[in-house]
Amino acid sequence: MGDGFVFIEIVIFAMIAAFLVYRLRSVLGRRTGEERQRPNPFTAAPNPAKPDNVVPLPERNRPRPDVAPGADVTVSDEPLSLAASIDQLRTADPNFDEKHFLEGAKAAFAMIVDAFARGDTATLRPLLADDVYESFARVIRDRQAAGEQHEARIEIVREAEVVEAKLDAARTARVTVRLVTDQVNVVRDRDGNVIDGDPKALVENTDVWTFARNLRSRDPNWALVEVRPVQ
Repeated sequence: MGDGFVFIEIVIFAMIAAFLVYRLRSVLGRRTGEERQRPNPFTAAPNPAKPDNVVPLPERNRPRPDVAPGADVTVSDEPLSLAASIDQLRTADPNFDEKHFLEGAKAAFAMIVDAFARGDTATLRPLLADDVYESFARVIRDRQAAGEQHEARIEIVREAEVVEAKLDAARTARVTVRLVTDQVNVVRDRDGNVIDGDPKALVENTDVWTFARNLRSRDPNWALVEVRPVQ
């Protein structure tokens, strides 16, 4: 009898353990191999099927007699207006859409500000050009060596606009965005004391960032290539 009860208890405990493992997996989920893939803020979502009653805007979809969509364009040394520069970009890359680009720029801005504050160089690396990354990484190393912690939180994006656009002969596009945001920025020492900023105060910041991408590349991601001081 004793051995029989022991056997039954073992079976019961095994069933309970199996149930707990099942529940734990259902709560935590399973790894699919994609967890480490960072979202690309500039990748467009798939477009829904176009309804039959939608008439395309003539300026956006009208074929150009002089240049086929996606073909090489002649880059002039003469300065172009912003509208002409964006039009040139759209000719070289028919998928370029200013509104979607701005949404991607705002998402990238938030990711970069957050990652820089946390010292997350793994997130920063694919979003920044080499020289910009080195500058950011140097500040992070200095901050860590001093035992300082930076907290940054974007509360509101008040304005986001394209202020410059350029396409060079190598088909590298550069688009400059002006962003006005309300942020909370705080620097603490190794003991957690605030040494700069106010954790309860919103501060308006104006940033002018330039993103670049080689249009010959299949990589849709734009990299931050310049952080321009605001005069």
